[in-house]
Formats: sequence, structure tokens, C-alpha cells
Amino acid sequence: MANKSLVPDAKAALDRFKMEAAGEVGVNLKQGYNGDLTAKQAGSVGGQMVKKMIESYENTIKNR
Repeated sequence: MANKSLVPDAKAALDRFKMEAAGEVGVNLKQGYNGDLTAKQAGSVGGQMVKKMIESYENTIKNR
């Protein structure tokens, strides 16, 4: 149950978001397992994802 998604469509959306963020920082991800990434690469992808989420939230707040 720990890894069960509460919103099934969310996993696909997050995967697309992750692939987009990886492309923006020049990290090539493949579908499925990416355990061969370096910590630096994984951190770059995660950092880009957070940056994009913050920008999206800020834009939502400004447009209220």
C-alpha cells in the first residue's frame, strides 16, 4: 500500500514532468529504471522539477 498511487493519472503526469525537467538540464532519462544516474544528475533533475513547481505556484498566486 505504501507505493500505491491515490490518483492513478498523477503518475503518468509526474513521469512526463520529470522527463521534461531532465531534458531541460541535459540528462537523458529512459523509461523505467534510471538507477545508473549519478547523484549530480539525479539532483539536477529533482532541482529543476522543484524550480518549475515553485514558478508555477508563484504564477498561480499572481493571477488571483
